[in-house]
Amino acid sequence: MSAAMRTSAAAPVSVRPLVEPDLDRADEIFRVAFGTFLRVPEPERFFGSADYVRTRWAADPHAAFAATVEGDVVGSNFAADWGSVGFFGPLTVRPDLWDQGIGRRLMEPVMACFDTWQNRHLGLFTFSHSPKHLELYRRYGFWPRFLTAIMKKQVAGGSAVPGRALFGELTDAERPDALSRSTALTGAVYEDLTLEREIVATQEQGLGDTILLEGAGSDLDGLAVCHCGPGSEAGDDVCFVKFGAVRPGPDAADRFERLLNACEQLAAEKGLGQLDAGMNLARQDAYRRMADHGFRTWLQGVTMHRPNEPGYSHPDAYVIDDWR
Repeated sequence: MSAAMRTSAAAPVSVRPLVEPDLDRADEIFRVAFGTFLRVPEPERFFGSADYVRTRWAADPHAAFAATVEGDVVGSNFAADWGSVGFFGPLTVRPDLWDQGIGRRLMEPVMACFDTWQNRHLGLFTFSHSPKHLELYRRYGFWPRFLTAIMKKQVAGGSAVPGRALFGELTDAERPDALSRSTALTGAVYEDLTLEREIVATQEQGLGDTILLEGAGSDLDGLAVCHCGPGSEAGDDVCFVKFGAVRPGPDAADRFERLLNACEQLAAEKGLGQLDAGMNLARQDAYRRMADHGFRTWLQGVTMHRPNEPGYSHPDAYVIDDWR
């Protein structure tokens, strides 16, 4: 056992901003914590080449936090600001220090972020079969609602989708308008929801690309922020749709079909064999259409909400996400 693993559980816990020298250790704990909870062989290898810790820290270092005991990093947590919506995670603690209040300590700075950002709707993804997790987050006002399926499908082909553009192929002069139109689209889905942070982080870190579906006029019909391959949240041979949405209203279902096809086209263009996407089961028709496209659930959890309201997870919403 390493010196870090022998850290005394009785020592006081400190919480501070996560800094770059912490990232390797935080990433190790993240993998071992999830792998241990899910009882997978070689938990330190869980998630493979996917990277949640470094990518989320790089997207907003001021919203990433470390718990330390005797100077050693023993856990971390991350907050995300999507305008009117805020969520957090992954929150992970070294397994030999579970159930000692460290998770609660890591919630404190994240809740302070939400207060500063003034998000109206807060959420998280957690294990639906774990009373411990549900009770921890209930203490902070979060309530479990519908199940959320993490789904995958094998990429079968990539036929061209009319009106598809990629943010990464736009010029610097064109990108501000694209970001403005993307915010208009997400704001129509849920007031003041914006994915600009994710779009910019995906581009600046080289994590993948953002699909833009042009509409008949100046409005976008849809968008999808996609991570592609190792070093992103996708991992080897995977295209992961971190967020996708289409303009609500008449023909939204048809726009959603186009978006699914555009995501598969991007995966094929990148030479990736698997397409992953999360779907809240409150979005009933969107879930059915993903299943009809060949998506199958490989991991299931529950999203918890504060306040206890659906936000943009309702039957008329055609949104892809999972808040992991």
